Amino acid sequence: MMEGEYEGMSHANKTVIRSMKILDLFLEEEELTFQEIIDLSGMPKSSVYRMLSSLETMEFLEKGSDNKFRLGLIFLKYGSLVSARLNIRQIALPIMQELHNELEEAVNLTIKQDDTQSIYIEKLEYKQKVRLYTAVGRMSPLYAGASSRIILSFLPESFTRNYLENAHLKKYAKGTITDKNQIVEMLERGRKNYYTLSYSELHDHTAEMAAPIFNHEGKVVAALSLAGIEANYGEENIALYSKKLIRAVENISQRLGYRKSYF
Repeated sequence: MMEGEYEGMSHANKTVIRSMKILDLFLEEEELTFQEIIDLSGMPKSSVYRMLSSLETMEFLEKGSDNKFRLGLIFLKYGSLVSARLNIRQIALPIMQELHNELEEAVNLTIKQDDTQSIYIEKLEYKQKVRLYTAVGRMSPLYAGASSRIILSFLPESFTRNYLENAHLKKYAKGTITDKNQIVEMLERGRKNYYTLSYSELHDHTAEMAAPIFNHEGKVVAALSLAGIEANYGEENIALYSKKLIRAVENISQRLGYRKSYF
């Protein structure tokens, strides 16, 4: 982008674009000096100095003892996170497609976003007549909803205990469980059955059934869920849905290198 194209942009926008322009230089160059960055970017010396200072502070760049700049280690963190998400999604998608075609319920793929939330990273619902609250990018607390809770069920006990001790349990819908003892019981049941159910926990009149996905280390890395209106999740369908869902997550887990059987 040429300097003249910045006209009309806010100062904040210019700063972001110029910072990205500097980072883009490292797509082809492993290391660069201050002067080389000035020459390659075509930006004024004072602007480059400000951008580099900010990028270094945020750990996007690091300067070695030789005064050359290199990409910071923070990119390894983001890179591995994106890679892990893409791998799970790519492996799970065809299996999700089969499950959706067979049961015609929404099928969701969820991962742990941070120490308090999970995030939906894939969803299939085109065969379902009623559209649900779930959406790619939507986050929910680890204690609420089947997808989040089944992930929490298989996290290390020390993490789960600390999480529940410090969590502020907010009510999102009429079925949200805010009693910690009840949540502990549901976590134990989830570990035993390899699936859990939720009714109107994040949105009224909806239900979700979720099962865990494990990686080659035996660690829970995601949850696969079926979701729809509450009426579809009565006793007559639970046995069928749980059987199909567990078979699907077992298939995904095996493709991720998990070598144990769920039962």
